[in-house]
Amino acid sequence: MRALYFDEQPAIKEVPRPVPGPGEVVVRVHLAGICRTDLEVLKGYHGFKGIMGHEFVGKVAAPKDSPWLGRRVVGEINIGCGACDLCRRGLAGHCRQRRVLGLKDQDGAFAPYLTLPAANLHAVPPEVPEVFAVFTEPLAAALRVMEVAPVSPSARVLVVGDGPLGLQVSWVLALSGAEVHLAGHHPEHLALARPRGVATYLSADLPAGDYDTVVEASGSPAGLDLALSRVRPRGTVVMKSTYVGRYPLDPAVLVVPEVNLVGCRCGPFAGALRLLRDGRVDPRPLIDRTFPLSRGLEALAWAQRPGVLKVLIDCRESD
Repeated sequence: MRALYFDEQPAIKEVPRPVPGPGEVVVRVHLAGICRTDLEVLKGYHGFKGIMGHEFVGKVAAPKDSPWLGRRVVGEINIGCGACDLCRRGLAGHCRQRRVLGLKDQDGAFAPYLTLPAANLHAVPPEVPEVFAVFTEPLAAALRVMEVAPVSPSARVLVVGDGPLGLQVSWVLALSGAEVHLAGHHPEHLALARPRGVATYLSADLPAGDYDTVVEASGSPAGLDLALSRVRPRGTVVMKSTYVGRYPLDPAVLVVPEVNLVGCRCGPFAGALRLLRDGRVDPRPLIDRTFPLSRGLEALAWAQRPGVLKVLIDCRESD
């Protein structure tokens, strides 16, 4: 089968069709989304080598005796060993030997087929179109913010970054009833948040004032600078960005105002699917373009253009 493979450089490459191991299924991938983290792989993130991609929707194609056979699914991306101390404590997403779909030691979704443990799967409700379902993983990541830093309806919250993730975070937070502000660099992106009740600003024009919670989803060190400068004393900064490189942090920025800096990664798929099923989140305005898998290199190049939101890859092609 043809796949979008990364080994120092991305390429469309012929690779063997994957064979499921014990407890695994083969998923026939229909649609996959390009995430900013995928673009960081191109810069050396995790030293990954293999088939890229971790946001997907598809249909289980094997094994024939699987109760999942023929069902539309999305899948959680972290694969634990099941034996280490963290897995035994219910923290398989932080397993000491963790594999991550398309990001760390596990071939991903930019291919006609992938394998995942059946335990990672979630069934897609029949009323959820595939162009919605492919957003399950990033929408779940947005929902995770509410788990690591619960927001009350009286809270004042700032989201930094108007890319696909920042927009979804702002949408989810607005559902809580909190006062949500979004800062970014693209007026056309910010316009997608205002109908959801989000106040929007160009980052340079953000009015003075502190926030109870600031979510950093910009994908750049400058975004974290802004977040730390706008959180109130004893407030919380939730960091969503993952990128290659290091951030020079002055400890006094956290210690003196007693600010909490919280890392935040993957989130609840079930909650994301409910929002999509109930029509409370419509991700279609985020879609910029869809490319066939055979044009995967063009898709990656397009996704790197300034101001582009979500690029999808259609993997439904003969192999």
